[in-house]
Amino acid sequence: MATEAESGGLNFHPMDQFIVKPLFGDGAVHWYTPTNATLWLGLTVLAIIALLVFGTRGRAVVPSRVQSIAELMYGMVHKMVEDVSGKDGVRYFPYVMTLFCFILFANALALLPKSFSSTSHIAVTAVLAVLVFVGVTVLGFVKNGAHFLGLFWVSSAPMALRPVLAIIELFSYFVRPVSHSIRLAGNIMAGHAVLKVFATFGAVAMIMPLSVLAVVSVYALEVLVAVVQAYVFTILTCVYLKDALHPSH
Repeated sequence: MATEAESGGLNFHPMDQFIVKPLFGDGAVHWYTPTNATLWLGLTVLAIIALLVFGTRGRAVVPSRVQSIAELMYGMVHKMVEDVSGKDGVRYFPYVMTLFCFILFANALALLPKSFSSTSHIAVTAVLAVLVFVGVTVLGFVKNGAHFLGLFWVSSAPMALRPVLAIIELFSYFVRPVSHSIRLAGNIMAGHAVLKVFATFGAVAMIMPLSVLAVVSVYALEVLVAVVQAYVFTILTCVYLKDALHPSH
């Protein structure tokens, strides 16, 4: 919350909204402590179940709004997996769909008042990214054996450059989970921090109209970012899956 500082200005802390706090009391946070992060991660799972399971349980020829949304998400992600990863990648569609729904719902629920943005924490996004990285790497070796290493060997390049390019490709491969996770967490955290800053300026009467306009604009942008970041994370997963299934460079 913004408070009046002794110097007469506003004293506010836009990053306080990302602090993980116990749900009950003010004690230390341990691995078993129910926190605000735990609560909103649980609500994310429940929201996904409500839409995809309960919302489509009574399927009809003329779909309801909930069924239409679920079918739209299903069709979009399925087409994404098939187009990017190929028909071989369709068998891994359930995992990709789970990733997309989790990130989308976590981003969307974080836009509610008094909510907590779980995907703004690198601990959450890093787990998602590492699971994708380890999964596609193991899949690549299981499906292709040593031929998976062909992903790092640029056979179309001149022979003198191939060892150098192999080192670059290997380095960029292991950087994937870092960029995969930081991109999502960074965009969500930055957007929510900016939103809090403009909302705080609304307490100043002279700039309240401009502040309200800025909040509405940034909030609309954050709605778009919530969808785009879920899409980007998912399509990158499909690209990595394609590399695992078809590693030849």
